[in-house]
Amino acid sequence: MLEKIPTAVGAALSGLKAGMEKTAYHAAFADIPETLRLTSPAFADGADIPARFTADGPGTSPPLAWEGLPAGASTLVLLVEDAGSPTPQPLVHLIVWNLSIAAGSLAEGALPSPDQRSSSFSLGQNSFLRSEWLPPDPPSGHGSHAYVFQLYALRDALDLPENPGRSALLDAMRGHVLGKGRLIGTYART
Repeated sequence: MLEKIPTAVGAALSGLKAGMEKTAYHAAFADIPETLRLTSPAFADGADIPARFTADGPGTSPPLAWEGLPAGASTLVLLVEDAGSPTPQPLVHLIVWNLSIAAGSLAEGALPSPDQRSSSFSLGQNSFLRSEWLPPDPPSGHGSHAYVFQLYALRDALDLPENPGRSALLDAMRGHVLGKGRLIGTYART
């Protein structure tokens, strides 16, 4: 969708970015210890996200793996935000709540995306009001965007309405988060 924005407009907006400090990792849960290690076999922390996981490819969800769960953790929350979006707050690309701690990983394409709808996961709404993986789709000429994959270990399962948004999710998480970890992938359109 954003690939249709003219490069000149993207370049004019290049100085406008939501900012890393506005992601939930820093704004809502800054005091939570970083005990989790979140990785992907598809890209290293701080490296480019391969196009196949973006709107320039099929847009499937990337594979993820985690370790270092704190004692007492019973469930996980996965939240992906775009800290580089030209918006007041980071764009939400994914919300998965009550994720099983036993799995230890998510396979490539495990989460629903625009081309794959079915899912057995508890999903919240991304910024486009869809309960699915929103593939990176930065405006042409806007520069590199930092996609912050955030994993939170919670002591209790969350009781949320169907398809919660970011605010409802963060409110429900407060007081239940035992540990956190993150992985940053970047993507830009030239």
